[in-house]
Amino acid sequence: MSTPPERRHRAARLLATLSEMPPQHPDRARVRAEVIEAWLPLAHHLANRFAGRGEPREDLDQTAIVGLIKAVNRYDADRGVEFVAYAIPTIAGEIKRHFRDRCWDVRVPRRLQEMRAATSEATTTLTQALGRSPTVAELARHLDRGEEEILEGLEAARAYSAVSLSAPAGEGETPLSDLLGADDEDLETAELRVALGPALAALDPREQRILTLRFYGNLTQSQIAERVGISQMHVSRILARALAKLRGRLADDF
Repeated sequence: MSTPPERRHRAARLLATLSEMPPQHPDRARVRAEVIEAWLPLAHHLANRFAGRGEPREDLDQTAIVGLIKAVNRYDADRGVEFVAYAIPTIAGEIKRHFRDRCWDVRVPRRLQEMRAATSEATTTLTQALGRSPTVAELARHLDRGEEEILEGLEAARAYSAVSLSAPAGEGETPLSDLLGADDEDLETAELRVALGPALAALDPREQRILTLRFYGNLTQSQIAERVGISQMHVSRILARALAKLRGRLADDF
């Protein structure tokens, strides 16, 4: 997703302004709203990646915006992480939770979806109170519903997932859950890593070398200055310029 440079720079300036404002600043709410609006293209771009999977596009956009708001609220510039690198996994995670929590393999009426949620919550509460799983009658009394409604809610829970993760995989006894991989945290930043290569290649050789020594060699600015043969202040200026170039090129892609 490409954004006009002036809009991208404005979004970065607004975010920097918001980061410097104390919590009780009278203009903080206004600036926060402007930051969210400025970064809406990123939210819509990520929502578009999940389109075509059975969910209305409007719902995906709204969910992505919720993720964007969370990213803006939780972002801490002092950690040295670029906002885009923080916001992408936050927004994508919110959309994935939407699919996990709201999407059913078999569509059932909203009434049964709500009953399933109420029954699940009541089961947890009563199990803790009773020290055992509650009966249908106990669930009915707790929720002030008829036993038939409780049974419908319990039955609806089966429609949420077509296959239990506890079901045996194939003909063996190994549960399906044991064969599933864990979340790959690196996958969330894969696109940024792909974009980083061309962005680094656009730097001049000295900028590339100093960035490599700083972030891959873990050298201090003083050590870099001694190795390259320039002053520490010069190293600092080159680092700042190189990072600004990288930010600009990476922002063009999002």
